[in-house]
Amino acid sequence: MSKRIVIKIGSQVLCNQDGTLNLEVLSNLVEQLAEMCAGGWQVLLVSSGAVAAGNGLAGDRLQRISNPVARKQVMAAIGQVRLMETYRKLFEQQGLLVAQVLATKGDFQTRRHYLNMRGCIEALLSAGIVPVVNENDVVAVTELMFTDNDELAGLLAGMVKAGLLCFLTTVPGVYDGDPHDPATQCIECWDDARYQIEDIVLRGTSALGRGGMHNKLAIARKTAKLGVEVVVADGTDPQIMRRILGKEKAGTRFPVTGEVSSAKRWLASADDHATGSVTVNEGAEKALLDSHHLASLLPVGIIAVEGRFDHGDVIQILNPSGNVLGCGRARYDHEEATRLVGQHGQKPLVHYDYLYLVHSS
Repeated sequence: MSKRIVIKIGSQVLCNQDGTLNLEVLSNLVEQLAEMCAGGWQVLLVSSGAVAAGNGLAGDRLQRISNPVARKQVMAAIGQVRLMETYRKLFEQQGLLVAQVLATKGDFQTRRHYLNMRGCIEALLSAGIVPVVNENDVVAVTELMFTDNDELAGLLAGMVKAGLLCFLTTVPGVYDGDPHDPATQCIECWDDARYQIEDIVLRGTSALGRGGMHNKLAIARKTAKLGVEVVVADGTDPQIMRRILGKEKAGTRFPVTGEVSSAKRWLASADDHATGSVTVNEGAEKALLDSHHLASLLPVGIIAVEGRFDHGDVIQILNPSGNVLGCGRARYDHEEATRLVGQHGQKPLVHYDYLYLVHSS
């Protein structure tokens, strides 16, 4: 396993109920992360808590702001200062330097932005500096917002080719039933053949933050397909990172189920902001999803082109029923794609090397 790790800490782990930062929990986690760095690990921290901390600091001043979006932006702007200053002090006590990285979904939309961000984070990690990443709530608008920091952590884990992604929450892991039922147990190792996301969520296990259990499970499974092991565990456990790295029983593990190239990792992060789409026929769908053969998307298998896209843009690929099969990087624009629809002997619209599929058989 690569000794590069992404650790996402939820706001409920970091903050007390009144919004103040839980310094005891934070200090303990930083101490464990410092041990990891001394042991050769490169640590990337995705930290929630800025909005909650800002709410705890702003007090009555927030009543003067009627717009709920602006109120959240103000809380984030205030809280981010306190959060980073706290991290700076705690890591400094351990002889480590931290760097603040604020991101929006727009940073993952184009290959250029993606590579720029990756280059910055790679440089920080190689210099022994701990990047502390958070969504830039001050400037993020709806279309540029992550579902939550779980999504951001999953994207970053794929971006930097992490060996491990840890979601630190306030529960021991993923339960196989209602957590209030004495017969319910924490799932030690997720198995797609045994467990279904919808089934698990319907049993009342969806109390894991803003994105909920459904979102966490979906991101964990998607990240595991990119070649990154994932663990969902209790961040308030004072020994949690030592236990996870020691391969002890700790939380729910999602073992690696696939491996993809750097380009496909980017496509996996860009699959929900494509600029256009193409619909393929049943034959093309079958060929693309056949995991035993490498297939590019050829014009002969396309039956419709939607939207305006240029060479290099990300486009979605839909089956005849309109379901998303995946996405890819277009090798030519929408006008040429439309002109070539259904034709034999033409160059691929999406080459296999730049094709990311949600599922394969």
